[in-house]
Amino acid sequence: MATQPDRRTSARETLRLRSVEPIFTVTDIERSVRFYTDVLGFVVDEKYNGENGKLQGVMLKAGVCRLGLSQDDWAKGRDRQRGVAVRVWCTTIQDIDALARRVKADGHKLTEEPTDQSWGGRSFAVDDPDGFHLTIYRPA
Repeated sequence: MATQPDRRTSARETLRLRSVEPIFTVTDIERSVRFYTDVLGFVVDEKYNGENGKLQGVMLKAGVCRLGLSQDDWAKGRDRQRGVAVRVWCTTIQDIDALARRVKADGHKLTEEPTDQSWGGRSFAVDDPDGFHLTIYRPA
């Protein structure tokens, strides 16, 4: 009987991350902070002000996960599209239906209503004010 190779070793060193913290460039940072904190329930972990004292960025926290928001400086134009082909998959142990109701109660449209997934678990999806796609998922 052949033995399985030890997957903990490799001829080439593998990348071993401790976290991934996406940072979204947004059109209106105050509006985005309100969405992520008031609607989804993130908390502001860090704030970054520019030389003029205006808010330029934040790191938000939900559980052990962090997400950054950065105010666009408009150097690439004011009409560029955001959130295209970006989906952030968020896993929680919270009640998916209750979270979805909270989002809708704040006047935000879900892009996917709470749905049982064929592989197990339940999820819903919502877009942030700049079109970044978020799926909130609870495993079975």
